[in-house]
Amino acid sequence: MNRIIPLILAVALFMENMDSTVIATSLPAIAIDIHTSPIALKLALTSYLVSLAIFIPISGWMADRFGAKNVFRAAIGVFIAGSVACAFANSLPAFVVSRFLQGIGGAMMTPVGRLVLVRATPKSELVAAMSWLTVPALVGPLVGPPIGGFITTYFTWHWIFLINVPIGLIGMWLATRFLPQTEPAETPPLDFPGFVLSGLAASGVVFGLSVVSLPALPPMAGFITVAVGVVSGVLYLIHARRARNPLLALELFRNQVFRSSVLGGSLFRIGIGAVPFLLPLMFQIGFGLTPFQSGMITFVSAIGAIGMKFVTALLFRLAGFRRVLIWGSLIAAGSIAIYGLFTPQTPYALMLAILLVGGFIRSMFFTGVNALSYAEITPADTSKATPITAVFQQLSIALGVALAGGILEVSTSIHGGPLTLSDFHIAFFIVAAVSAAASITFMRLAPEAGNAVSGHGRLTTPKTLETVGTAGK
Repeated sequence: MNRIIPLILAVALFMENMDSTVIATSLPAIAIDIHTSPIALKLALTSYLVSLAIFIPISGWMADRFGAKNVFRAAIGVFIAGSVACAFANSLPAFVVSRFLQGIGGAMMTPVGRLVLVRATPKSELVAAMSWLTVPALVGPLVGPPIGGFITTYFTWHWIFLINVPIGLIGMWLATRFLPQTEPAETPPLDFPGFVLSGLAASGVVFGLSVVSLPALPPMAGFITVAVGVVSGVLYLIHARRARNPLLALELFRNQVFRSSVLGGSLFRIGIGAVPFLLPLMFQIGFGLTPFQSGMITFVSAIGAIGMKFVTALLFRLAGFRRVLIWGSLIAAGSIAIYGLFTPQTPYALMLAILLVGGFIRSMFFTGVNALSYAEITPADTSKATPITAVFQQLSIALGVALAGGILEVSTSIHGGPLTLSDFHIAFFIVAAVSAAASITFMRLAPEAGNAVSGHGRLTTPKTLETVGTAGK
């Protein structure tokens, strides 16, 4: 069962990760079919991520209140419904709403699935079970771009969503057949004011930044939405200090290691979140490649991400969190900036090599920063730290998409023409600078920060190394 359970749960993780990479490859084709621009379709990417940020915080409460198995199966059903709605969407608003519905399902699938795994697996077998769970999360980005490109090029983009139906139904049947039944537990009342305020803050800021420069809406609409988000965020801070059981326990930010890992990781993800949006568009619009050709190039970075998992633990043991994260963020940001030098004349072998190295470094960084988040968190506070880290991850990726789209829109408005290759180059240089800024946050860490987890500076047992290697997957 230590393999069956995580593999069943991984069905949901595979759907979610593959879907996010497939849609990025198919954006130009979808834009033509629903009569909008590829830049405007960033709203579809953003709405999904915003939905995750809104509903992830209540996933743990839902699992305790209604039973983790029940919530997990229902989440897959919601994700399937959202996928079908995406396939039949014939306008930008309909597509954005459908992606938001998908995000509601995704927000419940992954964290609740991990909760089921932790509760059903003995601690002595948890590391091995987590390893099985994370493999599909890495395979999704690996197969997503070529599969999405193939379907879009030789069939229609609608099928990239419809294939979720049989996968999801199989996952629901396996969950019903094999997952242990978990009874609802006594839970404190849901922090409903906190849920509303945090949701308005997340959606207002990210969605407002996404629409502020869209030609379909007046700029003032975007500014007002951002203002609503900022005010809601301030009100949540006030509320969290007074609430008995706040939705997001912000007092954890008093711990410098936790604060640095969350804030530094968020800055880095803003730049990284822009790459899956920019790279396929550049290859298809700037280079004139087909979606399939684009996908066969971009998937290489996922190979790098998988390969790095085998040496990450050793790197952190030898050099420590502070040094590896500082240099890792700078090198990874440099690899993003190099994308801004790609031209149609650049040899494919060279582009593949650079994408492979970039995947290596980003995988190492994410493993380290995710493990560092829990390095000085007590076991009693782990359940409080998980939704905070998950929300900040999704928000930063959504901000990256919004930033990338905004740069392209401003650049095209300056020269007054359609998207050109230079527009993408400018965008890559800017988002690389944002990712590089994360190094400043990690410079404030003490040299011994996280040594209890990484084993740096002391004799480390193999079990500790194995835990570090899987903590950030």
